[in-house]
Amino acid sequence: MLLDDEFDVSTDDLLPLTITLQDQHRVEQFLYHEARLLDARELTAWMALWTDEGMYWIPQQYGQKSPHDHISLVWEGKMLREVRTRRLNNVRNWSQQPHTRTARLVGNVTVAGRDRDGNWVVHAVQQLSEWRNGELRQLSGSLTYKLRPEGESWRLHFKRIDLVNCDAVFSNLQVFA
Repeated sequence: MLLDDEFDVSTDDLLPLTITLQDQHRVEQFLYHEARLLDARELTAWMALWTDEGMYWIPQQYGQKSPHDHISLVWEGKMLREVRTRRLNNVRNWSQQPHTRTARLVGNVTVAGRDRDGNWVVHAVQQLSEWRNGELRQLSGSLTYKLRPEGESWRLHFKRIDLVNCDAVFSNLQVFA
């Protein structure tokens, strides 16, 4: 999956999607639930939100079009998310003693349309405060999701985080942003 250049990361040429206020509310609640799982370090439950082929991407370059044309801060499929989850949850993980604490604020949620595969394309913004080893780090950026409809909810098929300072020098990203 990591080298699969056929995975569609674009949000161009979206099909129109008419939503109700209830749909908008459900999408917002889904994103808030995802943020709450991450802040509560319920990573196994967070992993269950994903499709098997879903991809998680943090570009390193402003306006980056593809994870294959330029290095990325993060480009993870299921296997790498699982590896990171196991590492973060491991009681002997010295880099997480004590655990990193986070608080996310998600807002400006907008449903943009559907992609050709029927995924709902959703945009939002996020302010993430991370407390680690006595230091507070702020990570802010735009979120782009492709949510695959499943029953009355969705599964994460794609999550892109465009950090406002994506081209800065970063210490290790110990958490999922």
